[in-house]
Amino acid sequence: MIYGYARVSTDGQSVAAQVSQLRAAGCEKVFKETASGARTDRVYLHKAIVQLEAGDTLVVTRLDRLARSTRDLLNTLATIADMKAGFRSLNDAWADTTTPHGRLMLTVLGGLAEFERELIRARTGEGRDRAKARGVRMGRKPKLTHHQRQEALHRREAGEAVREIARSYNVSHSTISRLTGS
Repeated sequence: MIYGYARVSTDGQSVAAQVSQLRAAGCEKVFKETASGARTDRVYLHKAIVQLEAGDTLVVTRLDRLARSTRDLLNTLATIADMKAGFRSLNDAWADTTTPHGRLMLTVLGGLAEFERELIRARTGEGRDRAKARGVRMGRKPKLTHHQRQEALHRREAGEAVREIARSYNVSHSTISRLTGS
């Protein structure tokens, strides 16, 4: 079965033109939605995808009707592929997983996106390493100063209860427990 998915971003827009293109392309059922493409919880897109069975095809008029970013597109296409279904964009001929050429193009696109993620991860790691080398402390600022930590340890050694010490510094008892190792 061929399903269509039409989406507009605001109530002032109409899906009529998309629906008519999808019907002309042979879509037997069209899911219509008014929601921002940036939203990940698009109800009718989800309904369309869960109805897909092996051999079905989901069709959109343009890729931007389906996804806002490359990562979103690839995740959605992976979900469709997991259902053993195909995908086709009417205005983006290369985005057609029902043909070998379209699958090749989307595989290349997926490889480029993965390469980009690896580059970002590497640059982030290098930046973090340079910051550490300059003496920048990573993570959250400690709740207690060095002096307060020393004072809390002395108070604990003197037998004061962990919860009382914590209350006096307005921190949780686990903060003090981590200092004392108990």
